[in-house]
Amino acid sequence: MLTDPLAATMRIASSGLQAQGTRLRVVAENIANSDSTAMTAGGDPYRRKTVSFATTMDRAAGSEIVKVKQIGRDRSDFQLVYEPSHPAADEKGYVKRPNVQPLIEMMDMREASRSFEASVNVIEQSRTMMSRMIDLLRG
Repeated sequence: MLTDPLAATMRIASSGLQAQGTRLRVVAENIANSDSTAMTAGGDPYRRKTVSFATTMDRAAGSEIVKVKQIGRDRSDFQLVYEPSHPAADEKGYVKRPNVQPLIEMMDMREASRSFEASVNVIEQSRTMMSRMIDLLRG
């Protein structure tokens, strides 16, 4: 069991970095596929991905850390757009568009980015505190 609270703090912050990094990757994938339609007529387009988190006990750090629990799929409806000349149009001329809302993705990206930055700040502060503690011990 890790008893050093500064090292545990850095472990907790690094788990946050990994989780938010995964979240940023998923958001980028959603934005990149926000216009991806089906390859076949009447098929389903790209479905938005979501990330859910869970806390787990890290026995080495002696504290709870965050992990990615699951990368799921958003089950909301697709948008139907009338485009009879599109290769993915069904027999009525409607094309299913992805259920990705770029504004929501941008907000999610901003939130993940800020959480990532907060974890980086925690690591930097912990490292500074460790450095000062070493300086104090040297006298």
